[in-house]
Amino acid sequence: MPSRLRVTLLISLLAAAPALAAPVALADRLELFVDHHLIESLDNTRLALGQPQAKEVALTFDAPWEKAANYVTVIKDGGIYRMYYRGCTMTPDGEFDGASEVTCYAESLDGITWTKPNLGLHEFQGSRANNIILAPDARRVSHNFAPFLDTRPGVPVTERFKAVGGVFNDNSAHVPGGDAAHAGGLFRYVSADGIHWRLFSEEPIFVGYALDSLNCLAWVPAENGYAIYLRTWSEGGTPEQPAFRGYRTVSRAVSADFKTWTKPVRMTFGDTPPENLYTNGTHTYFRAPHLLVGLAFRFWPERAVLSAEEMARYGVHHTQTHGISDAVFLSSRGGDHYDRTFLESIVRPGPDRHSWSARNNAPALGVVPTGEGEMSLYLVTHYTQPDCRLQRYALRTDGFASLHAPYAGGTALTKPFTFTGNRLVLNYATSAAGSLRVELLDEAGQPIAGYTAADCDELIGDEIARTVTWRGGAAVAALDGRPVRLRFVLRDADLYSFHFQP
Repeated sequence: MPSRLRVTLLISLLAAAPALAAPVALADRLELFVDHHLIESLDNTRLALGQPQAKEVALTFDAPWEKAANYVTVIKDGGIYRMYYRGCTMTPDGEFDGASEVTCYAESLDGITWTKPNLGLHEFQGSRANNIILAPDARRVSHNFAPFLDTRPGVPVTERFKAVGGVFNDNSAHVPGGDAAHAGGLFRYVSADGIHWRLFSEEPIFVGYALDSLNCLAWVPAENGYAIYLRTWSEGGTPEQPAFRGYRTVSRAVSADFKTWTKPVRMTFGDTPPENLYTNGTHTYFRAPHLLVGLAFRFWPERAVLSAEEMARYGVHHTQTHGISDAVFLSSRGGDHYDRTFLESIVRPGPDRHSWSARNNAPALGVVPTGEGEMSLYLVTHYTQPDCRLQRYALRTDGFASLHAPYAGGTALTKPFTFTGNRLVLNYATSAAGSLRVELLDEAGQPIAGYTAADCDELIGDEIARTVTWRGGAAVAALDGRPVRLRFVLRDADLYSFHFQP
């Protein structure tokens, strides 16, 4: 073959070859196994959903201004845990009075034992001895008041907390196909201490959208901007198409300054079946702010478990007799996409039959650390019943999901990445018979001398932060900035996260 023809053929072959993806720039971020973002292949291993464990009842909504309590937010602010939730009163004929909606406040020093302080801010039935922080208002911001602690660098101390609240037109039907004019919108609030709030602007945002439930704010460091995750509909519920129908879903809008917002864009969920997501619970994970996690409130409007007699006995309100619901896990790495690796429920309604009426098991917005190696999430249950309460669930730190291998053992290989640091730290658990080893490979997948699985000192046990060693040595700084891969060799083990540290 003439040399010119060989060169031409080589150029053609190179042009036709798929471009190699650039290594993921991991830097020193903590990475969790909640999706396939860093996974190239799995061999007899799988991603397994975490299993939160039910703990104590964190709070009972038993005050007369706390009827229809829901839409809870939990925030850890230094050494104080702050909780926000909606309440209202009942009319003489037993209906929930939307015009009486208030925002209530509770606090804790550990996220476990909660108190309702008598704040003395607003009067209720002639007394200020209550925990109300926002009184009834024509804007109806308390219907779904959703605060967050703003971690943006340089945020003014007077705006350390931000929140949104509001609904569509008060006279609109809260049912699919409602055709009343959609007005309303979300109103923005700010606060220095999370208790005393002021209106940020008289102008609402997202006017004309069929807003309902909890609309979640976040500061997204990777995008250097604010994002809001709105409860929207699969069809309509917008200024262009006011009538709404179909299923409940999520849209996202962003802002650089909390003032001007983009038009909401529907979130995508990959190749997964559509489901009614009543709330999305999206927020940045406190140990890895580049990762957004969501505890979504999944609603099945046509399913039922309880008989009419049971519902009457439990005191279920007549508006909540159709439908059942549970909690599911979402994650996002920014943009308008959720990952739904797990379609199964992360918290089921369970054996408590009171939890099987409509709109039960609504997750609070926020997952917070509550102990060494533990984080907590919270669900509203016994909704509209006389003993409506907030149930705490405990989960291992980083334990939303894990890389799991059975007794027979398996392996997992990551995509190429670069890192910054001098040691590799794992969050893992094994059985007494189980084990875990780690191998470092070059970009092409060849083991790096001194860092093979055979060199790795076997990991056995259950630790949140264990440094990996190879023949007694932990240093990996020689590979800092160089494209590498990790190969995990597991047996009857779970790996929750890994982290390159100084």
